[in-house]
Amino acid sequence: MNMIDLHTHSTASDGTMSPSELMNYASSKGISVIALTDHDTTAGLAEASHEAKKLGMTFVPGIEISVEWPTGEFHLLGLGLTHSSQELKDTILNLRQERKNRNRKMAEKLQENGVDITYEEVFERYGTENIGRPHFASLMAEKGIVRHRQQAFDVYFASGRPCYIPRIGVELDKAVQAIKTSGGIPVQAHPLSMYVSWGKMEETMRDIRSKGVAGLEAWHSAIRVGQAQRLEKLARDLDMIVTGGSDFHGEKVRADRHIGYTAGKKPIQDRFWEEELKPALIKTHGSGVLDFIG
Repeated sequence: MNMIDLHTHSTASDGTMSPSELMNYASSKGISVIALTDHDTTAGLAEASHEAKKLGMTFVPGIEISVEWPTGEFHLLGLGLTHSSQELKDTILNLRQERKNRNRKMAEKLQENGVDITYEEVFERYGTENIGRPHFASLMAEKGIVRHRQQAFDVYFASGRPCYIPRIGVELDKAVQAIKTSGGIPVQAHPLSMYVSWGKMEETMRDIRSKGVAGLEAWHSAIRVGQAQRLEKLARDLDMIVTGGSDFHGEKVRADRHIGYTAGKKPIQDRFWEEELKPALIKTHGSGVLDFIG
């Protein structure tokens, strides 16, 4: 069985490996198909695509867009992007500005709580437009303010803690349109993160499906196998494609997430590519899309 991964992150957002390093790491782990889905940016796609093709892997250009949601968080994957439409560029630009505003507010809160770290300091250290809580947490660990990154979240950044600032996303219909006009397939990432009860999950997903979200990431490394199976059945009932991903950020970050592995530490099966995403992309673009992707 070939191993794949349709949800990974690089230093273009909050991962710890550069796009090229990530592709080489994935190849060393036996991954044959990989998607790079950095948060609210496509900045790493060209580098990753170039490296993946050198290594003989099928590369799926992607993104993970933050969507406005009343509880938990809603992330929308765009898989198989063929270009960046003006709608996607505008969406990224708007989210980048919202992210900067949030980061500055977090830095102010840190100062108010006796932590001497500025937004400019974090930006200079990591050099990415997509600064976020993980970067603040990493710098705090480097400076000895906390023992490790997770402690920064537990004490300062988690919901309800003194430096927590809510994330602002884009409207779902705008995120769907941005992905579709860029040639991608909209897939809801880790749906349990929405904090919707199982009793309301089908109704919620039916509404999301009606807004153009074509796929569901039923298999995600942060959930149990039984939950993944339940989500896959729901996706089948709603005629949605099913995908699987690790949500890998790096070897030393979120240690429970390993590239190529998903719920229950199971290898991510190539059926999610061969039987699900690949046919959907061919249906949308024709078989020529595989030359672009592969």
